[in-house]
Amino acid sequence: MTNSRPSPQTVRVAAVQMVSKPAVDANLRDAETLIAEAVRAGAQLVALPEYFCLMGRETDKVAVREPDGRGPIQEFLAAAARTHGIWLVGGTVPLEAADAHRVMNSVLVFDPRGVRIARYDKIHLFAFAKGDESYDEARTIAPGRTVRTFTFQPSGGPQVKAGLSVCYDLRFPELYRALEQPDLILVPSAFTATTGQAHWQTLLRARAIENLAYVLAPAQGGRHENGRATYGHSMLIDPWGEIVAIRDEGPGVVIGDVDLARIADVRASLPALAHRVL
Repeated sequence: MTNSRPSPQTVRVAAVQMVSKPAVDANLRDAETLIAEAVRAGAQLVALPEYFCLMGRETDKVAVREPDGRGPIQEFLAAAARTHGIWLVGGTVPLEAADAHRVMNSVLVFDPRGVRIARYDKIHLFAFAKGDESYDEARTIAPGRTVRTFTFQPSGGPQVKAGLSVCYDLRFPELYRALEQPDLILVPSAFTATTGQAHWQTLLRARAIENLAYVLAPAQGGRHENGRATYGHSMLIDPWGEIVAIRDEGPGVVIGDVDLARIADVRASLPALAHRVL
């Protein structure tokens, strides 16, 4: 971890890894501590993991859902972005859905003024059943329908196009093609220990390589109070598929630089995006 400032062609980014609890207030305090750690290391954009605010029973997220635009979780994100003067990717927040028994699992992005500049609702809903392990997000989450990108530009730095996705979306490469060549792909996640060990790194590297873009993946990583085990291994991957920084398990911060010159060099030497036919 370094405190040196990025060059004019780079942006310093951070992935926050958490082991979230069933209590929102405790998770917000943990998130604030880790955001501050990332800022001290020079991060200009900080991304939180999926379910950063709550990891309890499946129905707990419905109980703490917020209307779009207000509520303690959204107020926390806006205040943290404003206080630290950063772009903050709050992945994810349970927002009200048309079905009162479900929520939208939404990534909210705030600029350094604390103004929300993007919202992405998770499109693909995770389901898995093997032995005693079983998940079905569709029971409590309503799917989104639209892909989302945003651009940001730190003072004295380059303009970066970022694409949003969440966890299980990672298995659907067509979503990332629809982002239309982002510089940075964000993947806040809570991969299970089982699926993460098998596929997490492979899928992240594949999305970086095929899109010739950086991938920043903040994750849940450890044994949670609700008994769930998440894989962790939050990481930053470059456009060649090389891992820039990684954290295996436990709360912490992954720091690295998104280098637009690196993206341009890789895309020039391997012009796969220009060769697309379909």
